[in-house]
Amino acid sequence: MSDISNRKLILGSTSAYRRELLSRLQVPFSVESPHLDETPLPGEQPAALARRLALAKAQAVAQRFPDCVVIGSDQVADLDGLALGKPGTHERAVAQLRQMRGKTVIFQTAVAVVCQQSGFCQQALAPVKVTFRTLDDDEIETYLRAEQPYDCAGSAKSEGLGITLLQSIENDDPTALVGLPLIRTSQMLRAAGIALLGTKP
Repeated sequence: MSDISNRKLILGSTSAYRRELLSRLQVPFSVESPHLDETPLPGEQPAALARRLALAKAQAVAQRFPDCVVIGSDQVADLDGLALGKPGTHERAVAQLRQMRGKTVIFQTAVAVVCQQSGFCQQALAPVKVTFRTLDDDEIETYLRAEQPYDCAGSAKSEGLGITLLQSIENDDPTALVGLPLIRTSQMLRAAGIALLGTKP
């Protein structure tokens, strides 16, 4: 692979959550929207959907900026094989949380790193197993009114008041539930030639 250590980094997402997470790595980056249709394919499982969309987002932005290293990411809540995305509305969020109360949900968080010019392409999945408490309707309403997590997969904003909805979290990449698994992302950025901690990969 050619030396790409001086390439610019782009986050292919307009998510404020992912932007905040990536900024923790203290590497300069810009943000671009992938402008992508996120409709699931017929019969597509949640993990496959998250993987496909993460890669498609990275590739869509990489086509516009072929000499840059682009990160794409996607998250889908997996409730017994049923994909729960961003609710968008209060009513849908209520329905999602009612479905998930007392159950274990796997938040399938995928990330992809692409550089079109060099041919670099890696992706990874960081599943997070989340068990919800048996929530009553008043708790659901109080949480939703306070956090308004309508842009969060499965209506779960764990970095805020949403943590009180949960009984347990099991994963090996702590930021995956928020939307960008930084351990896996760091590994792929190093492989792509992006310097972290002020050193070359």
